[in-house]
Amino acid sequence: MKKKFKITFNAPVILSFAAICFIATLLNYMTKGRSNMLLFMTYHSPLTSPLTYVRFITHVFGHAGWVHFIGNMSYILLLGPMLEEKHGPANMIEVIIATGLVTGIINYIFFPNIALCGASGVVFAFILMSSFTGFRQGEIPLTFILVAVFYLGQQIYQGIALDDNISNMAHIFGGIVGAITGFLLNKKTDKGV
Repeated sequence: MKKKFKITFNAPVILSFAAICFIATLLNYMTKGRSNMLLFMTYHSPLTSPLTYVRFITHVFGHAGWVHFIGNMSYILLLGPMLEEKHGPANMIEVIIATGLVTGIINYIFFPNIALCGASGVVFAFILMSSFTGFRQGEIPLTFILVAVFYLGQQIYQGIALDDNISNMAHIFGGIVGAITGFLLNKKTDKGV
């Protein structure tokens, strides 16, 4: 008897996140950038506007174009399902929201002339989180050290040396959020919590 293969919805948070990002990018394309300005990009807008606070989180859904979207989703869809299976859907939602808030607020305070959109901070959070998958109490994985040196070191260098319209700040702070949450979540798992 032949076994039939079926497509499974294996990582609901990650797949939903990718779908929302796709819709936001499509809307941005269809509205010639107006939807990003309204909902999917954080910038130094008045604190009296409720949307300023909404955009602190929703900027992670918007992308400047299809190349930006595909680049980020490649990493999200590669790393996200493994992390969601290990840590659960609720923790993945918390990581995405925390990354959005941290990068959105830091961008608002320290980079008032720069608009920020895209899931790059979430990508870097996932990259650093994934390096903790083999974590055991009392140990620091060499993979984490190497990933931190290569990825964060590259972002610090590029942030100082290059003017390429890429938010290295979002990458750096997204990575920091991922490192902290990866450490804390794996510490709980290691203790059997």
